[in-house]
Amino acid sequence: MTTPVPVHHAHNAEPSGSGAVPVRYGLAARLSAEAFGSLFVVVAGLGVPLFTIPQSSPLPAALAAGLAVTAAMLAFGYVSGGHFNPAVTVGHAVAGRIRLGDAAAYIGAQLAGALLGALALFAILRTLPSIQDSRTAFDTVTAGFGEHSIIQAPMAAVLLLEVLGAAILVAVFLGTTARNGMNKAATPVAVGLAFAVLLQLGQSVGNTPFNPARATGSAIFSSTWSLEQLWVFWVAPLAGAAIAGLVFRSFADPGSAGAASAAVSADAAEGDTEESDELDEADVLDGSQDLDKADLGKSDLDASAGTAADRAAVPASKSDEAQEFFDGKRG
Repeated sequence: MTTPVPVHHAHNAEPSGSGAVPVRYGLAARLSAEAFGSLFVVVAGLGVPLFTIPQSSPLPAALAAGLAVTAAMLAFGYVSGGHFNPAVTVGHAVAGRIRLGDAAAYIGAQLAGALLGALALFAILRTLPSIQDSRTAFDTVTAGFGEHSIIQAPMAAVLLLEVLGAAILVAVFLGTTARNGMNKAATPVAVGLAFAVLLQLGQSVGNTPFNPARATGSAIFSSTWSLEQLWVFWVAPLAGAAIAGLVFRSFADPGSAGAASAAVSADAAEGDTEESDELDEADVLDGSQDLDKADLGKSDLDASAGTAADRAAVPASKSDEAQEFFDGKRG
């Protein structure tokens, strides 16, 4: 009996023993989940720092954004995978886990959700009589560098921070959702905590969000300088995501090839063993038949020899009796 080849399943598939059939949602449903999740992430990530008074620490905003990511992944991740971030989607595309066409559609849905979330917050700001300029208020939560950074961080520092932060975030996402991973159920918590930690650092430097969709949503409703600097918050996180995707692609390819070759070798070895077993069994059967024939021949020879001896013994006994008669021993 051959050894079955292991079959890999998608990370969101139910075990076969549970009786549940894995469900793959259509593209429209997945895009809706990405848009709504992105809206939630932007509302929480921008709304908390906008309305937090006093804004003396980035910790509340970072925790709120991280918890929002965790909640959104738990609520919509089973439908779309729970990206809610163009950098995460690019990392998946580079790693080979999503088709390029679907990835482009995901990014469009994420941008739409982020813009709707930022629009809702801007509309709320416009209703507050104490805020004279809503765009100036949005400047406080918009990503920037140079004079628009809290610590006057130059462009190089912000760019490197975005590359590093996005690479770490995407690596955590890809690592916890790997096919052979053991902690898939903890993915929303791991990604949310990683995002909160990174935002704690990023907001202290220049409100770096490690999310191009969120950066676009806040830049649209801020002052004009934000649109001039927006390219940095697209190029840098996408570059970091691509690096993480390439790393995980290199992890996946040799492993899958090795597993396949190992499985083929195991099947070949099993087939050779079965063939040798069959040959050995045939040899044993042939040998036993030969032995049986030999035994049969031997028994026939013994039987024939016994018959000849018996025939020879009969005349000998008769001659002895005659001799004894003539000698007077028998009357």
